[in-house]
Amino acid sequence: MLIKNGLVVDPEDKISRVCDVLVENGRISQLAQDINSDDADIIDAGGKIVMPGIVDMHVHLREPGREDKETVESGTLAGLKGGVTSMLAMPNTQPAIDSIENIRLLKDIISRSARANVFICGAITRERLGKELSDIAGLKSEGALAISDDGSSVDDQELMLRALQAAKKENIAVICHSEDKSLSGGGVVNLGLTSTRLGLRGISRASEYERVKRDIQLAQRAGHPVHIAHVSCKESVELISSAKKNGIAVSAETAPHYFSLSEEAAYGYDTNMKVNPPLRSKDDVSAIRQGLQEGVIDVIASDHAPHTENEKDIEFERAEFGVIGLETMLAAAITELIDTGLLDWPGLVKKLTYNPASVLRINKGRLKAGSQADLLVVSADRQWRVKKQEFVSRSKNCAFLGRDLKGVVEYTILAGKVVYKDTSADKSAKRQR
Repeated sequence: MLIKNGLVVDPEDKISRVCDVLVENGRISQLAQDINSDDADIIDAGGKIVMPGIVDMHVHLREPGREDKETVESGTLAGLKGGVTSMLAMPNTQPAIDSIENIRLLKDIISRSARANVFICGAITRERLGKELSDIAGLKSEGALAISDDGSSVDDQELMLRALQAAKKENIAVICHSEDKSLSGGGVVNLGLTSTRLGLRGISRASEYERVKRDIQLAQRAGHPVHIAHVSCKESVELISSAKKNGIAVSAETAPHYFSLSEEAAYGYDTNMKVNPPLRSKDDVSAIRQGLQEGVIDVIASDHAPHTENEKDIEFERAEFGVIGLETMLAAAITELIDTGLLDWPGLVKKLTYNPASVLRINKGRLKAGSQADLLVVSADRQWRVKKQEFVSRSKNCAFLGRDLKGVVEYTILAGKVVYKDTSADKSAKRQR
């Protein structure tokens, strides 16, 4: 396969130039100008972005246990449409991925039905109850890349310290859902004017940043890195920035809804705006955007959290937290970060590909000669409207429904094969004819 004339963006080698990419035997063999190959399938990427496949390190695939929301197959197909070629499956399934037996169960499902690369995150504690450590060594030996109790924080400080010490011994990444439920319990929106106006219980910023502070302190004590998930507020950004300046090994992610939407989006009681942590104030959104621009926040992840209609289309207080994001993450980032000049293409691509791969210590997110050919051809200027009926995901609970976004993945290539091709432009042309 020969991809011609695209703007090739590789964050590892700091490449951002128009050139060709030759793919042979599933791997990238050459990046250069004016490559000729008589027997290659040619993709004309003129005026398009050519970038590594996205590495989404925060995805809820719901299988095993809640296949009505999402499956490994449907979630990976949704990922391919959105340019995600590798994803980390979070462990809050039913049963939780907290043992060798359960990780083997998930590995079997992945081997049979995954359409993209799926990596596994194990649970820190048994059943994610925060009472007893999982067999972290066993999880690592079965292939888990990280551990997290995502959806919950480990409240017991000494237990969390022991988890970090065990993770250090096993050399496995730790992802922290930083939330003190004694401060957030029962809340459904950001605490402040919005919660007062809507008559809903609020979730304070302190419930996040106080736990971020604790998790960073424990990482320093254990001498092992932590990765802070779904950062949503200004104080968390400040704490992570200070820790980095002090040489503490911490990385962080945010999700598109936190740099695109503020708490005012919940004014209509739209449950697609109910996420955990909640949408915050405009000042918090600005702080998240600044944190992305300054490199304090290393990673953009979707936090893809599918739910059925009957779990979302109910009263705000009773609705589940979470939104889907695999199919909109890249377009939301282009619209909010590239189009506004907040990030350049190398900066954005690094947060979507190379940085998450580095946190997880996997050989992904790069276009270096010899690396597996997981890459995208993206039409960055094409605008589209987010419509429920066009989602590949089994669930439709998206925060960007009805919005116009820019950026369409035209080709997703996995191990040198086209696994997704956008046909919407072809259909549109046929209708016009």
